[in-house]
Amino acid sequence: MTPRTTDWWRHAAIYQVYPRSFADGNGDGIGDLTGVRSRLDYLKDLGIEAIWFSPWYLTPMADAGYDVTDFRQIDPRFGTLADADALISEAHERGIRIIVDVIPNHVSNEHEWFLKALAAAPGSPERELFWFRDGRGESGEIPPNDWESIFGGPAWTRVRDGQWYLHLFAPEQPDLNWRDPLVRTEYEDILRFWFDRGVDGIRVDSAAMCSKDPALPDYDHTVFPDPHPYVDLDANHDIYRGWRAVADSYPEPRALIGEVWLADPARFARYLRADELHAAFNFDFLGCAWDATALRAVIDQTLAVHATVNAPSTWVLSNHDVTRHVTRYGRPDTSTAAGIRQYNPVVDEDLGRRRARAAALLTMALPGAVYVYQGEELGLPEVEDIPADRRDDPIYHRTGGEDPGRDGCRVPLPWSGTTEPYGFSPADATTRPWLPQPSTWAHLTAAAQEHDPASMLTLYRTALTLRAAETSLGDGPAQWLTTAPDVLAFTRGTDFLCVVNLSATTVPLPSHTDVLLSSLPLAGGLLPPDTAAWLRV
Repeated sequence: MTPRTTDWWRHAAIYQVYPRSFADGNGDGIGDLTGVRSRLDYLKDLGIEAIWFSPWYLTPMADAGYDVTDFRQIDPRFGTLADADALISEAHERGIRIIVDVIPNHVSNEHEWFLKALAAAPGSPERELFWFRDGRGESGEIPPNDWESIFGGPAWTRVRDGQWYLHLFAPEQPDLNWRDPLVRTEYEDILRFWFDRGVDGIRVDSAAMCSKDPALPDYDHTVFPDPHPYVDLDANHDIYRGWRAVADSYPEPRALIGEVWLADPARFARYLRADELHAAFNFDFLGCAWDATALRAVIDQTLAVHATVNAPSTWVLSNHDVTRHVTRYGRPDTSTAAGIRQYNPVVDEDLGRRRARAAALLTMALPGAVYVYQGEELGLPEVEDIPADRRDDPIYHRTGGEDPGRDGCRVPLPWSGTTEPYGFSPADATTRPWLPQPSTWAHLTAAAQEHDPASMLTLYRTALTLRAAETSLGDGPAQWLTTAPDVLAFTRGTDFLCVVNLSATTVPLPSHTDVLLSSLPLAGGLLPPDTAAWLRV
């Protein structure tokens, strides 16, 4: 890896913690900050250099904490502000940085601002902080435009005085009006609040959706998506220039990492210019098929786009919003985009885990930073048989179950034992985990994998340790080698080589190399199908 600098976001191994499902410290069936603090040594031993936390703020939990009532308070289900301060300090003692989630597009409908807006009259300054509009039709009974919620159904909800308010997500998540200077001031103060407490970075949720066309036009698909009425408007860039000025004002610069879902690579890169975000998630790679040609094309495009703005690439296989990649890679049709959730009982889990092992070595060898979603180091699959009455995700409920939602990738982690709660909660807990854990997970617990040299956990620990020690890995250049079809091979530096066999047959390893690590056992100098190897030239 290139020498460690203050630009840690360019090369770090970053672990995403979804707090409700990581570890339950008080036995109420919900993960919390006490639970995270008890597992910091596990993350250090795993080789993690930074932790990204999904929202831990005060929330009614209408959308898993992405509906925030107060960004300066910790939700009591997770703990207290003192717990957060202690966690930040204890992580820093272990050399682990902290990233927190900030959601600029919307707040909770129980946020103080929105409650005041509901109590105020149409056209009032309180309502100008959101998108309140009169409806169409003779009595205003038709929403102001035809926009639809990302979670299903209309993007407008009517209030008692007849006006409607915009919510691109759930009705409990009213969209903010970033044209109002008070919104800008408030969010820059929120950044300072957490930076002052020692947080090292901010993950920006739905970063390309903050600004809206003030005319609120109907979504005319014959004209859009260029220009789109609420995705990737130029006004977004002024917002993040203000945020970057805040981040750069600290002696050790803080990082801004965007969730930017855009199809146009050039538009994507604009968010990574020198005075905006430091990095953004690479969703094209996450959603790519298990196919050598497709993967190479995505990798080439990713590196080329980031090079135009001198930004680091990011590599991620799963997160809290998409089907876990063990399951995706085990489906007959692996070309399905990762962000599309669908019921599909046909999964070859052994194949999926085999490919997931190879994919882990591929991502950790590529130039830039790598993100690990909690549980992928255990090889967890998607949980697809959650009973309807236990499902929590508003996507599932707002689509009448047509979309299974995201609960399947958010099931609490199995730490030890042979039955639920698998060490997620204390042994004397009387409350079940907030989502049910499968009865078949005993072999996937961290304890079961701890001393197994063939386990996924051992693979991740070994790979992340090697990645940190290798001077060629992390940020820096890579060079493709000529290979057989359906094989990827590239060098990092002068003596490190990564080879991934995506074909259906074994292939010979390059000559004059020594094996540092392989995702599966090798025999006779041959690389099996769906297997990756790190080699010393």
